Amino acid sequence: MRTQFDRRASRLGLTRAQWRAIKTLAHQEGQTQAELAERIELEPIALGRLIDRLQQAGFVERKADPQDRRCWRLHLTRKAHGVADEMEAIADVLRREILAGIAAADITTTIAVLDRIKNNLNALDSAEPKAK
Repeated sequence: MRTQFDRRASRLGLTRAQWRAIKTLAHQEGQTQAELAERIELEPIALGRLIDRLQQAGFVERKADPQDRRCWRLHLTRKAHGVADEMEAIADVLRREILAGIAAADITTTIAVLDRIKNNLNALDSAEPKAK
C-alpha cells in the first residue's frame, strides 16, 4: 500500500516520512515534536531534522507553548493543508481500490486482529527492561 501511495503521491515531492508527519499533524495540530515522533514511530532526533526540512519548505511552523517555554508546538501552514487534502484524496481512491471485493465484516475482523497484535507487541515492549 505504501509503495502504491508513494507512486501516486510522488508529484507532491515529499518523502514518506514527510507525508506521514503532515498527515498526522493534519489530524491533530499542536503536537510537540516528542509526541509526533512517538505517533509516527521515529526517533526524536530524526524527527527534528525532518521538521527542520518541512519548516524550510514552508509546510510546518513551530510555535512556542504558552505553558512551557522549553517546548514547541507544531502547526501546518496553509500550503501543507492543501497538500494534506491531496494526500487524503489519493489515499481514499487507493483504499477503495485495494479493498474492492472484500466484505465489510472481513475488513472489520482484519482490523481487530491487527489491533490486537499491535497491542500485544506494545505490551511486550513495556514489559521488557530498558537497555542502558
